[in-house]
This record gives sequence, C-alpha cells and structure tokens, in this order.
Amino acid sequence: MESQSELRTQIKDLLVSKSGLKQRVFDNTNTLFNELKDVLHEFSTEIDEELDEKLDKRIRIEYSDRGKFEARIQMAGDVLVFAMHTNVFTFERDHRIWHNQYVQEDNQRSYCGVINIYNFLSDSFKFKRADDEGYLVGRIFINHENKFFVEGKRQERWRVDSFGQESISRQAVVEIVERAMLYSLGFDLLMPPYDAVKNANIEQFESRMENPKLQTGKRLGYEFCTDDI
Repeated sequence: MESQSELRTQIKDLLVSKSGLKQRVFDNTNTLFNELKDVLHEFSTEIDEELDEKLDKRIRIEYSDRGKFEARIQMAGDVLVFAMHTNVFTFERDHRIWHNQYVQEDNQRSYCGVINIYNFLSDSFKFKRADDEGYLVGRIFINHENKFFVEGKRQERWRVDSFGQESISRQAVVEIVERAMLYSLGFDLLMPPYDAVKNANIEQFESRMENPKLQTGKRLGYEFCTDDI
C-alpha cells in the first residue's frame, strides 16, 4: 500500500510535468491564434482592395476580431469563425495519431491545443437566427514542440500521418485559411428535403419579419459527412 508521502510525491510530480506541458501547449496555441488573426486581417485587406473595382459593393471580404479566442472573416454570404479552445486535449485510443511514429516515441507529444474553423451563413448573424447551424470545416492541432496537423475539408496536406515532420509557419497558416475559404465558398446552400421543413409553429411566423426564426443551414436535413477529414 502506498504511503501518503508517496501519493503526495506523485501529485507534485504530475503538477510539475503535466501542468507545465499543458501550459507550453496553451502558449503555442495562443501564439498560433494571434498569427492566424494577423493572416486573416492581412488577407481580407488585400483581397478587398484587389476586388474593389470588380465587385458589387455589397460583396466584401471583412475581418472582425471577436476577442482573445475568436475571429471571423465574412466572404459575401459566408462567414468563417475561427475559435481557439482554451483547454489542452489528447486523443481517444482509436485515433490515427497513435500510429504516428513521432507520437509513439513520446506520448507527451500527443497533447495538443486546437483551433476550430466553422462555416456559417452571414445572414445567420445578420438576422440573429440563433437556431441556424454552422459546420466544422477544419481544426488545427498544435503541440508543445510547435508541431501541428490539420483535420478538415480539403486539408489533405497536413494530415495526422505527417504530424511531427514540420513546425507551424506563417506560410502553412495562410494555406490552411485559403483551403478553408475555398471549401466554404464552394459548399452551397441546398434546399432542404420537403419532410425536413414540412412542419412549422406559430412563433416562427409571429416573430418580426426582419428577425425570422425559420432555421437555415447549408445542409439542413442532410447528413454532413466527414468523408475527407
């Protein structure tokens, strides 16, 4: 039976090792998120200027900083929301990360911070449609050694199999953002199946016309697959 002093020693060792590790992961994730916000701001300014003479004034690329852990970029009728989670994660036992040699050599490398990328319709925010659905189109993982991988739509370059081969860079951040934008712009709003919208309630029609409550999403009534993640 372990003595109280042995248990306390284990507690202290875990506080020093695991808590310190998670703090380094958080710091790297926060640094990456600030870099990401800088890329989004720069991208929106450059593209908006390039398109200024070509597009309807209502079609803009607009960046907004929503605080320490969220940023948005609006692309005409689409919004990408970039959200940094404040916690550090590892992975379920059947995740492919455990087949990666880099992680097998040191399982502490599996602890990652995450930045999620969601695609919403811009009208969902404009008209405050709280029930509208957004879709996770990507998520960036980074560990204490600044190694990273990406899960998401069209993010095939930095899959988990390549985790450990490359440190995060500004060039990589730019490409991740551009791939998320391209996917979202090509991810069209589909008319939902009849049976998915055949019922409505009084509240949906009694609300003000400028603030409709009928739920809308790009794939409302359809299954959103993770086939290429």
